[in-house]
Amino acid sequence: MPATFAPDWLAVPADVNELPAQVWPRRTKRSESGDITVGGATATELVAKHGTPVLVLDEAEVRDRAAETVAAFQTAAAAHNADVTVYYAGKAFLSTHIARWMLEAGLNVDVCSGGELAVALAAGAPPARLGFHGNNKSDAEIARAVTVGVGTIIIDSREEVDRVAEAAAAAGTRQRVLVRVNSGVHAETHDFLATAHEDQKFGITLADAPAVVAAIRAHASLEFRGLHCHIGSQIFGASGFRESARRVVAAHADLLAGGEIPQLNLGGGFGIAYTSIDDPAPIADLARDIVDAVADECATRGIAIPHLSFEPGRSIVGTAGVTLYRVGTTKEVTVDTPEGEKVRRYISVDGGMSDNARTALYGAQYSARLANRTSGSAPQLSRVVGMHCESGDIVVDHEYLPADATRGDVVAVPATGAYCAALASNYNHVPRPPVVAVRDGESRILVRGETIDDLLARDAGADEGEA
Repeated sequence: MPATFAPDWLAVPADVNELPAQVWPRRTKRSESGDITVGGATATELVAKHGTPVLVLDEAEVRDRAAETVAAFQTAAAAHNADVTVYYAGKAFLSTHIARWMLEAGLNVDVCSGGELAVALAAGAPPARLGFHGNNKSDAEIARAVTVGVGTIIIDSREEVDRVAEAAAAAGTRQRVLVRVNSGVHAETHDFLATAHEDQKFGITLADAPAVVAAIRAHASLEFRGLHCHIGSQIFGASGFRESARRVVAAHADLLAGGEIPQLNLGGGFGIAYTSIDDPAPIADLARDIVDAVADECATRGIAIPHLSFEPGRSIVGTAGVTLYRVGTTKEVTVDTPEGEKVRRYISVDGGMSDNARTALYGAQYSARLANRTSGSAPQLSRVVGMHCESGDIVVDHEYLPADATRGDVVAVPATGAYCAALASNYNHVPRPPVVAVRDGESRILVRGETIDDLLARDAGADEGEA
């Protein structure tokens, strides 16, 4: 028998129908008929009602993880008599419903564009509970944020200081701001996801921070609230966070000579499991370790612990999402390699990089299972690919699926709640799929799926007919 392309980390499952707990919403199971159920609704029911592809969010899972995250950081801060605010990082996935769920769970909301700001405001978010990020905010975005009363604008460059100050002066207000700094800690993640090393587009170096803070303090229309640092995304352990916290607290302490600094925001980036071998630290452990590091550094320097803030996103919505696809064609390809012939099976589905760009962007790994039935067939190494005109249109690079997986089956890909709908596109003029919330067996649409008519409505020549 030819060898396969199986990577060393991927084990052949003892049961190809089993659902590894760490990558699925906690209430997910198989029904008696073999269907995967999310939030009490079966894959067959969801596909019949909403079609494929469809991104399904377990609403209770999102709400639970939001509440658990707030509790974890509050407990960690309380151990040191400190205060803490948790922001939901809207870039992971934002809709009006999601924003409301976060606010109800006690989180604030972090936005990083005029569009995200508009969604949060449409959800009824109090502007004071919003933070506004971005390395290239437009004048219009800054003016809008200042005018509506956004709680904090995160300054990302020296030149932005004067632009925000001018907007605040014009609005007759004093705008609260943080300064984003790069601690120099390179997170253990993909290079594109590591955001605290010096050679990247976000923030300023710690060495430049004093001059930028001095410029802020020179403006009567600005109120300097503190420093912000985000070291990256999809990080499993606390070591990078601890080291970054020590460096940023040191800078915070030095800046106290110029006046009071009430806040310190240490960002987010907490990882989730995408495959059976992923083992991210529990949020309670991360919260305790990071806050302890801040407290230790503050004690060493003899300063008070500032009001702490954190910005998780993926760790709240990521695991709650499951994308359902319909299988189209399947085929096996035999490839001659230096190690001999190897076989790869391709399973093509009716979505792809337009609804999940992470595999193409980052080489991200995902899991998959048949969702509409169980199978007694042997596991066969498979690559789940999309329907786009790109060889890199891969949804799941390596996974064992039943050998009898065939056209018409439904494949479920877990851990798609973050950065899938948020990064979705219309590549190849494919409409973006709906996002559906499920709770207690009932589903409702959070974001409507697009139609071909929606795509044509944006084409200025579509109503002109044939030439």
